[in-house]
Amino acid sequence: MRYAWLCHPATVFAALLLFINDHVLKQAWPGFVTGKLSDVAGLIVAPALLSLLLLRRADLTATLLTGTLFTLVKTTHTGAELASQAWTLAAGPSRILADPTDLLALPALALAWWIRNHSHQMTRRWQIAIGVPLAVLSVAATGADGGPPSAHAVQIQGPAVVVYEERLHTALRSTDGGRTWTPWEPGDEPPHPAAGPRSGCVPKQPQRCYWAPEDTLKVMRSDDASVTWTTEWEISAGRAEVLQRAHGVRPASLSLAVQATPRGHVVVVANGRDGIAVRDEDGKWTRYGYTYDGSGLLTAQATSLDGGDYVTEELAGGVLGGLFVIIAGLMIAARTPVLRWLVPAIGLVGAVFSLPSFYGFGGVHLLLWPVAIACLVGALVAAAIAAGMAKIGASATWRVLGVGVLVALGITLPFRGWSVGWPDRYGTALGMAVFFTLTITALGLTWIWSSTHRQDRA
Repeated sequence: MRYAWLCHPATVFAALLLFINDHVLKQAWPGFVTGKLSDVAGLIVAPALLSLLLLRRADLTATLLTGTLFTLVKTTHTGAELASQAWTLAAGPSRILADPTDLLALPALALAWWIRNHSHQMTRRWQIAIGVPLAVLSVAATGADGGPPSAHAVQIQGPAVVVYEERLHTALRSTDGGRTWTPWEPGDEPPHPAAGPRSGCVPKQPQRCYWAPEDTLKVMRSDDASVTWTTEWEISAGRAEVLQRAHGVRPASLSLAVQATPRGHVVVVANGRDGIAVRDEDGKWTRYGYTYDGSGLLTAQATSLDGGDYVTEELAGGVLGGLFVIIAGLMIAARTPVLRWLVPAIGLVGAVFSLPSFYGFGGVHLLLWPVAIACLVGALVAAAIAAGMAKIGASATWRVLGVGVLVALGITLPFRGWSVGWPDRYGTALGMAVFFTLTITALGLTWIWSSTHRQDRA
């Protein structure tokens, strides 16, 4: 009975469809239909598979949890980033992007629940031997992805500006100066160039030229026929770090094209996974990001440079750091010789386990975070017991908690500030976090120690 839901013919068919769609149909016909087909099939298989990991009679919990996680992944950058890391750990390099339109597939959960209610037949061993591995394989393999669409070249083709996408080998064109983008008609798509030009001059105005230097998100302008150059448009190094976290690689300007228009000229720059940047006739620059299936370029899809995303690990590290200081503070106030060394040592092990997330060890830290949290929470509980045995007063307890909260804020606020644009560089935020953490910890623990001994003398 426990495997009946997962081994129901409809669930097995959905698992098989998910595998074929991700590895065959998406490659042959990338687009809206195959993208949503994966979501529907995945939402049918996932609850049945998840129910095996939960306690008996937890099928409703598995279904609701699947819907909740799917919604978070598809509607938030943080959820998409965590899902990408999880699939990278399970299935190799993967990239999952937030796409609210995927929520159209949520009614598939109702179909999954219907299948569950019609899965009361006895399940034979051969059905389990086929159904379980197929479900695991289809769900794990669906996370692997070649990454988001990447604009690698841009050219002028008659009245149109054409942007070529590298991964899906598609092309988008604009005939209104880069404001709107549509796919080339079937059979009308020009051959993809290996690379596009990096510079170009305004037709009938050869003294005005533009150039995209390598390995930067920058466009230079010359008003004297390429003799001298000034910066026309640029994304700072710190905001490029945000884009690197968002896209998995550091984006750079790869190609540039200049098109004459009735009111002047426009410039279009291909920026890899960050999509494109467009200079309109009035000199205003706008970034456009790819839709998930690569069928369009929209300003709304451009990755936010100051949206407060991509610092989930640092925020979690701040919480752990605050807990560790609370543990140390309670041990100082408790004055219990045996636990004074044992408990902080356990907490230190947890802190060490959390370090890989700050040094970019890929998906490894997903295995270490639970250990880190377990060690620190266990140490906190032991410290609280020691504090209770020592009968620490309310004033001392509030001092300990206050110092712990200040340390957590000292770690998290600089990184949160970096994510919204100040400071610009991640290294500056890291230096500020280290300074605040060491200073607050040293002063706070000294204050707790001196207050404890002053009470002893009194």
